[in-house]
Amino acid sequence: MARTPEAAVKAAVKAKLTAAGAWFCLPIGTGYGNSGVPDFICCLDGRFVAIETKAPGKRRNTTAMQDKQIVGIHKAGGIAMVIDNADQLDEFLTRQGVTQ
Repeated sequence: MARTPEAAVKAAVKAKLTAAGAWFCLPIGTGYGNSGVPDFICCLDGRFVAIETKAPGKRRNTTAMQDKQIVGIHKAGGIAMVIDNADQLDEFLTRQGVTQ
C-alpha cells in the first residue's frame, strides 16, 4: 500500500524521536477531544514538545484550530512546531538546546 507524503514525514519523525530516547504518542482526533492538537505529543530531555507534521511543501497549511493549540502550547512554556521534513525536527531541537 502506498504511503501518503505526510505519512512518510511522520515515519521519519517517529524514527528520530525513538533514536533520541523521547517518550511520545500520536493522539487520535475524535469529536470528543480538543481539535487541532498536534500529531505528536512528546517529552524529550524533560521538555514538552508538540509536533504537527505536514506533507512536503505544506508547512504553512495549518488550520485555525491547529494555530490556536500551538499558541496555547507556547504560552504554557512548551515547544511546538510545524514541520514538513523530518530534518526540520533536528534543526529546531538543536536550536532549542533539547538535543546536541
